[in-house]
Amino acid sequence: MKRMESVKRLVVLQLTSISLIVQIVAYAFIWYKYYKTSVVSEFYIKGDLLVIALYAILLLFFYSTYGGTKIGYLKPFDVFLSQTFSTLMANALAYAILSLMNAGLVEPKAILIMTAAQLVFNLIWVFVSDAFYKMVFPPRELLLVHGERSIEDILFKFNTRKDRYIIAKCMNISEGYEAIQKEVLERYAGIVLWDIPTTDRNELMKFCYQHSIRVYMMPKIPDVIVMGCEKMHLFDTPILLTREYALRIEQRFIKRTIDLVCAILLVIITSPIMLISALIIKLSDGGPVFYKQVRCTLNNKEFHIIKFRSMRVDAEKDGVARLASKGDPRITPFGRFIRTVRIDELPQLFNIIKGDMSFIGPRPERPEIIKQYIEDMPEFAFRTKVKAGLAGYAQVYGKYNTTPYDKLKLDLTYIENYSVWLDIKLMLLTLKVLITPDSTEGVNKEQKTALKNTEKKTDSEE
Repeated sequence: MKRMESVKRLVVLQLTSISLIVQIVAYAFIWYKYYKTSVVSEFYIKGDLLVIALYAILLLFFYSTYGGTKIGYLKPFDVFLSQTFSTLMANALAYAILSLMNAGLVEPKAILIMTAAQLVFNLIWVFVSDAFYKMVFPPRELLLVHGERSIEDILFKFNTRKDRYIIAKCMNISEGYEAIQKEVLERYAGIVLWDIPTTDRNELMKFCYQHSIRVYMMPKIPDVIVMGCEKMHLFDTPILLTREYALRIEQRFIKRTIDLVCAILLVIITSPIMLISALIIKLSDGGPVFYKQVRCTLNNKEFHIIKFRSMRVDAEKDGVARLASKGDPRITPFGRFIRTVRIDELPQLFNIIKGDMSFIGPRPERPEIIKQYIEDMPEFAFRTKVKAGLAGYAQVYGKYNTTPYDKLKLDLTYIENYSVWLDIKLMLLTLKVLITPDSTEGVNKEQKTALKNTEKKTDSEE
């Protein structure tokens, strides 16, 4: 098993390397053919290599950030989307560098043609690589061990990746350790531990570790908190430290500075888009341009969030607030467009400048919804240990219709592992999320989004 994993990693590395090498060679070609002689400075061989190496570093950085290296691990379209973003970002920065070297804008035709060729190559190569990966490495057969909680949700999620995982058998923890241990040793390449008592889980974890068996464990809230602990030693005793505050003072200062600079720049850049959107919304039905609602941020402080209105004026004429569903008739035609491309979120830049929100953080909820969630999930209050955000960990790695409990775990992962680099990475990843359909899709009618079965607990415009 260990040898197979090493082979798998080596194959993925080789497939990714071919993709990177082809793109770097393409850039080297246009540098020598078109741009070397056009820039002001004169370059010799070392300078040429430096320019090409800089492009390679940019491309590798964005590949790593967006997941373009995860051939076989992500769905092929997700890998292609990641590589597309990586290529576009690297090429945009490369063009900016060439223009700086030239002391003026260079002719973009060559780099545009190169970009188009790179994207076509990426599309073909990703799907060819994925097909090769699936042919060489069959899906891993897993044993699911569960407690009393329903397993439909986790089975559905694993079944969406049958190319990687097959849940071959499910066993209840009540069947006993011996039966489970015997089963997993006989035929399985891994075990999934789904919501079982902590004592039972720890015993199975130690058993699997001893026998080098892969474990997929669904973390509980304390597990997520522990993941962000500071590791210390008291003489010869390892200690895990959880602090009483989420962000240190220097982290808060840097985070606020980034928020202000980026928000002001984006307001200037997007002001034409916001102006046009406001005019269309006003002229379409004469209703208000903005949608305002009370939300909660750091320490449960209330503020008014601002968005462009995307629903009809009478969307809540019955007095009941409800989450947007797929194909919701209350959403206006233009509202559907601005929700898809996230233009409706742009006015929140003013919330960021004011200090009510940050660029990255848990999405703000309504006070009444927080109270309702806390009734059955007290840990939901942990989300307000940092400022609410325009985007967050749960939006990047989850979906619009991810369950509240899973969103909470994602938000806590962000809070407990905060760093300035994590904020920057999430900002970059948010660009990818903007064109991912799953991130904006509404909920199914039968989906439980609140913890109680009442529609009045959900949010209309969020």
